[in-house]
Amino acid sequence: MTHPTSNPLSVVDHPALLSAAESRLPQMLTDIERAISIETPSSDLEAVARGAQDFATLVTERLGATPETLTVDGVTHLRLRFGSGPAKVVLVNHQDTVWPHGTLERIPFSHDDGVVRGPGSFDMLTGAVMSVHATAMLIEQGGTEAVDGLSIIVTGDEEVGSHTGAPLLREEAAQARAAFVMEAAAGEGGALKIARKGTSMYTIVLHGRASHAGLDPEKGVNAGLEMSHQMLAVAGLADPEQGTTVTPTVFSGGTTTNTVPSLARFDVDVRAKTQDELQRVDDAIRALQPVLDGATIEVQGGINRPPMERAMAEALFDRAAALSEAVGIDAPHGVEVGGASDGNYTAGDGVPTLDGLGAVGDGAHAEHEHAVSAYIAPRTALLAALIADQLAD
Repeated sequence: MTHPTSNPLSVVDHPALLSAAESRLPQMLTDIERAISIETPSSDLEAVARGAQDFATLVTERLGATPETLTVDGVTHLRLRFGSGPAKVVLVNHQDTVWPHGTLERIPFSHDDGVVRGPGSFDMLTGAVMSVHATAMLIEQGGTEAVDGLSIIVTGDEEVGSHTGAPLLREEAAQARAAFVMEAAAGEGGALKIARKGTSMYTIVLHGRASHAGLDPEKGVNAGLEMSHQMLAVAGLADPEQGTTVTPTVFSGGTTTNTVPSLARFDVDVRAKTQDELQRVDDAIRALQPVLDGATIEVQGGINRPPMERAMAEALFDRAAALSEAVGIDAPHGVEVGGASDGNYTAGDGVPTLDGLGAVGDGAHAEHEHAVSAYIAPRTALLAALIADQLAD
């Protein structure tokens, strides 16, 4: 989104942003180590709260402003607003991770040969730290007035669906010109994410009737067999031509080896490029009918995140390309990806959204998770330029 009444290039010293970010890199690496060294698995709300508390202290130390701590249903989130009006630009972060306690013992923070490792290094603690330092760089150039209208959000449940974080984020971004999502970039070259599939998450519970598997199996209704029928039916809802995936994932059932199981369940992960496709699959799952006489089906869950459609990112991506030249770095590429983020919510609400502005590396949710430190300063400079561009009146 451009603002013809103002020329951002005359307001911001773009080349200075790159040198400022490069001078800040040692401090950014120290801050990334600090964030990684507090384990914050999403399921442990006390651990997430500890991580949020320390990150709030870090923000205060770097920006001279203290974020609000917002706890919703036990989940801790942070919000820092500059100025008194509605947010014009929202930086979207999370500090919960998928990694269980004890991961640091196996994969401690390290920075060797230009590679940062540790749980959350790629997804997405590096991006969260970049948010803070990009803001600090703008304050250094123009004081706090330079970031009037900026809001930084750091949620605590993104990895498990953002059930409490999403309403907070959507409210904050409701009148924003831009949402910049600090999730990791795509691929080795650090492509920005200009479209994401929407997601649905289901648990399908099959109810049968127990009986003795040896004495009178015919009196039972086998929930496990019903599950096998329904798993095949659900998997068949995928549409590769439309880019729609429907994947049964976790499944369980039964009690003992000599009992016809009365209960079974399986989870389903759905990804689609359009809201219409998400709705088609949702309708079909809710219309499932049992195959075995006496069996019943219970559907839990539903559509979680709307698609982040390309149209919501294209104008911001064009600005990123132009500002990259002004900053003095290579222009990023743009890609469409299957994974979802909190950017799906802002884009779904009609807020221009650009994703993947965080770390460049690989291994989200995997043992080889890492970020390449050579990209941190240039991308922090680009982020600062984008923020200033969208805050310009």
